[in-house]
Amino acid sequence: MQTIIENEPALRMSVFIGVFALMAVLEAIMPKKRRVMPRLGRWITNLSLVVIDGLVVRLLVPILAVGVAVWAAEQSVGLFNLLELPIWIEFALAIILLDVLIYAQHVASHKIPVLWRLHKVHHADRDIDVTTGARFHPLEIVLSMLFKLLCVVLLGASAAAVIVFEVLLNGAAMFNHANVSLPKALDSVMRKLIVTPDFHRVHHSVVATETNSNYGFFLSCWDRLFRTYTAQPSSGHEAMTIGLSQYQSEQPNTLWWSLKVPFVKRRKSQNA
Repeated sequence: MQTIIENEPALRMSVFIGVFALMAVLEAIMPKKRRVMPRLGRWITNLSLVVIDGLVVRLLVPILAVGVAVWAAEQSVGLFNLLELPIWIEFALAIILLDVLIYAQHVASHKIPVLWRLHKVHHADRDIDVTTGARFHPLEIVLSMLFKLLCVVLLGASAAAVIVFEVLLNGAAMFNHANVSLPKALDSVMRKLIVTPDFHRVHHSVVATETNSNYGFFLSCWDRLFRTYTAQPSSGHEAMTIGLSQYQSEQPNTLWWSLKVPFVKRRKSQNA
């Protein structure tokens, strides 16, 4: 466990670069859907949001989840710091519980209007690929980090478990947003345990009932357990329309629009 903590920066960076590069290559070799928007503009916008998100989080939330985990352990705060469980059981439970809490947060971001105003920046992307997994409004990232800090304190999750969970979550987000055509047999087996690109792509459909399903990021069991699972899009993956019905224009492709849209009032919103 100490090795994970000591090598945290290298672990995070290597997984990010490795998964991103692999998915980008696979998207070029075996894409699932044809793009409707120019890739260069989308990538500039989506990756710019990644940079802005990182800077805003560092500015507004100077202590990150790993630091909170260390503090909780030192103060004997949180569930796992009060129980005497074998380290591997505690490690596994922490990752599973953090994953279901992120699932719950994702559901809330669709059901609570003020949160949806921020989250729709993610859904407004008219194509879905590896960069979509990192396309989030800075304020949503800040709120997400605050929620994660609370979860880490309440659970008393170890620093190593938090690091591994965040690496898994980030890698899974890039994987399940990738525009990759996996063999149906492989997808069928994989989605029994984890969220696959075909599994999550349904969630980015313009059809509201499909948008409000398949909320999982890493483990796929939560959608089945809480009955929010949709197996396939009604129009099929190749023909389905990605994004939000009220934003089928070139605007979501621009950075300024993506930053300001949560604060622009509309008469009617798909989920709010």
